[in-house]
Amino acid sequence: MRAYTGADSLRGGGFHMSAWDLYDELIDAIPRDITVVRAAQGPRWTRIYTNNPSCGIALTMSASSRPAQMMDDYVGIPVRAIAQLSKSWNFSEASFGLAALNSYYSTASVAAEHGFVIDPAGAAAVSSGGSAAAGVSWDRVFSPFSERVTGKKVAVIGHFPFAPKALHSAAEFYMLERQLNEGDYPDSAAEYLLPECDFVFISGSAFVNKTAPRLIELSRQAQTILLGPSTPLAPVLLEEYGVDQIDGVVSDKPLATFEALGEEDNVSSWANGHIVERGAGVALSR
Repeated sequence: MRAYTGADSLRGGGFHMSAWDLYDELIDAIPRDITVVRAAQGPRWTRIYTNNPSCGIALTMSASSRPAQMMDDYVGIPVRAIAQLSKSWNFSEASFGLAALNSYYSTASVAAEHGFVIDPAGAAAVSSGGSAAAGVSWDRVFSPFSERVTGKKVAVIGHFPFAPKALHSAAEFYMLERQLNEGDYPDSAAEYLLPECDFVFISGSAFVNKTAPRLIELSRQAQTILLGPSTPLAPVLLEEYGVDQIDGVVSDKPLATFEALGEEDNVSSWANGHIVERGAGVALSR
């Protein structure tokens, strides 16, 4: 939980600010000379591979009740233009938009410049002669919070099956999901539960279905962590929107990652990347 700056206006203070402004800030930072080389959408992951080279990832949301804004042949089109589709109400198309946006922010050099570093578990693996990608699992993002959440109210947005075990010491634990599993709260419970929470973990896929700005707003009194492969590694989320920590993915071999995620989703699919993180207040490298 931190003091808010420009995003305060989104929460009712000062002049009115649209929730779209968050998307626009993310998109406007993308250089105009990066173009799409390959694009693909599978049942689990949507991917964009660029001439940077880089690979952007987003969770595939197949809902397409609204017409698409663009043809689906994105090859040769500037990434910045495709990133605009993250604002589409056709969620299948919006998945491509978020993947395009992430293809910039998840570039290794860009993430490093923005202050993102290998997560502690990955760094430990490297120091012992292993790989930061070895055994990648998002449970290692939750594990460092095991003691910190003791006696606290905790919410996780998105069904992370390993979160309950890692966060078992919480006094109250809520898992919120649109596609409900046994024990989950419906995502509409966010309006009631998040303002009372001490810790809130939000899946980056919330940027596809447009719930991210509101979820961040509802979590303003909590320690707020954005995480997952769909999460933009964007400093503005930390500096202006009150997010406390971001954990996402950087690909060491972008083309290999693009191709691997077209196959069955398992640990080996992530063998060409690693988890990075950044907390609020980290100075950017220049």
